[in-house]
Amino acid sequence: MRKWSKRGVVHTIAEPILPEFKLHDILQIIIGASVLSVPVGFTEEAWRLGETLPVLNVFGLFLLSVCFITMFSYYQYHKHADKKHRHILVKRVVATYLLSFIVVSVILGLIQITPWFSDSLTAFKRVVIVTFPSSMSAAIADTLK
Repeated sequence: MRKWSKRGVVHTIAEPILPEFKLHDILQIIIGASVLSVPVGFTEEAWRLGETLPVLNVFGLFLLSVCFITMFSYYQYHKHADKKHRHILVKRVVATYLLSFIVVSVILGLIQITPWFSDSLTAFKRVVIVTFPSSMSAAIADTLK
């Protein structure tokens, strides 16, 4: 049986995955991702882009998103850090994008425009498209103290 630390269940679970992340960092990312996922995700234009945009373009949006988060996080947190601490930057970028993706998936799922079982490719593309601005607002919100 696993013994939980005094720091709490969430911190004990997240620590191996997200070192240097505290609960307030995770909450800031979730709230920041929600800030832009709601107005963008509720537009019919984003839904149609998910239907019509080629997969290569959606992949390009994903890469652009990760590049923007990486550049922002690097200059915000890791510019003066040693090269041996770059893995922390990678974990922060992955966590920011992943949490943003999950937030967008939940929101779009609640308004029933992600047909995961009937057309999962369209659902995936819609989520990636809306995650593009959402992940950037999450990265910016993560810098708030």
